[in-house]
Amino acid sequence: MLYFDSDYMEGAHPKILERLMDTNMEKTPGYGTDSYCSRAGDMIRRACGCPEARVYFMVGGTQTNAAVIDGLLKSWQGVVCAKSGHINTHEAGAIEHSGHKVISLKEKDGKLDPDCLETYLEKFFQHENREHMTEPGAVYISHPTEYGTLYTAGELRRLHEICGQYHLPLYLDGARLGYGLAAETDVTLPLIGECCDVFYIGGTKVGALFGEAVVVTNEDLLKRFFTIMKQHGGLLAKGRILGIQFEQLFTDDLYVNIAKNAVKLAQKIQDALKNVGYPLKIQSPTNQIFVTLPDEKKKALEREVSFSFWEKEDESHTTVRFATSWATREEDVDQLIRLLETDD
Repeated sequence: MLYFDSDYMEGAHPKILERLMDTNMEKTPGYGTDSYCSRAGDMIRRACGCPEARVYFMVGGTQTNAAVIDGLLKSWQGVVCAKSGHINTHEAGAIEHSGHKVISLKEKDGKLDPDCLETYLEKFFQHENREHMTEPGAVYISHPTEYGTLYTAGELRRLHEICGQYHLPLYLDGARLGYGLAAETDVTLPLIGECCDVFYIGGTKVGALFGEAVVVTNEDLLKRFFTIMKQHGGLLAKGRILGIQFEQLFTDDLYVNIAKNAVKLAQKIQDALKNVGYPLKIQSPTNQIFVTLPDEKKKALEREVSFSFWEKEDESHTTVRFATSWATREEDVDQLIRLLETDD
């Protein structure tokens, strides 16, 4: 079988495994208070251009989103996101489970539309009955989005400006951030640090065994976040395992360099799909490919390829997702393309 289900199917980059083995028998303090987490935090602050930022290491993406958003919001507040936003579609109500409403708005290519956000906030705060309503307390975006698309620098700055006008923190989910930084884009880590009050750098999907690095650029936010992390089950006792992984990922630009492989091979698959004539659901510049297949082709392909169902388009067509990763092999991509080009 060929596996294109997701970008976290492999273990970890060999350099991470080697370093974990080299340090395996060391004894260090727990919960991220060790020297590895300290050095990794310093490296991340330098890469983001945020020397005063606080950096926390968490176990997984859903725990990170739930903990950060819960920490940002008051009990009467909700979080604004695009309709297709990950917290609104693929986290099993984790945000609502903590007592906060997800307020979904119109999107464009998977991205939160700044004009729509501005209109919504203006109407809400002018509404005479707003005390009876869920107040927006933070804005959530992901980069890349759920459809693999990317915000431009202009869009990110506009969202930052709107959030500043209404005193709302802007939070960026970077589960696949490495693939976003490796694509053709004008958004950089320093720009994200400049525009976002909180963001996280995803390791689980970009070369690590597991783990995410939360960067808090606004010192007034997320008080007692260490405790909030523990409440949400995201605090790892053996914290150095996370520190070691991010230390390696931020050595010699490994994080972005390994992500380039996924982006290159995903574009190769997209080009092949267009040549064959299968319509792309959306043109993604990163490592996720969304294509609409006839159901007969989908069933034939499933005999040799594992991939993700996305949505049913009509009685005879289904949109599916192929995802590449930092470890995807070009020979597997070539075999997938041959299967796509074969008449069944």
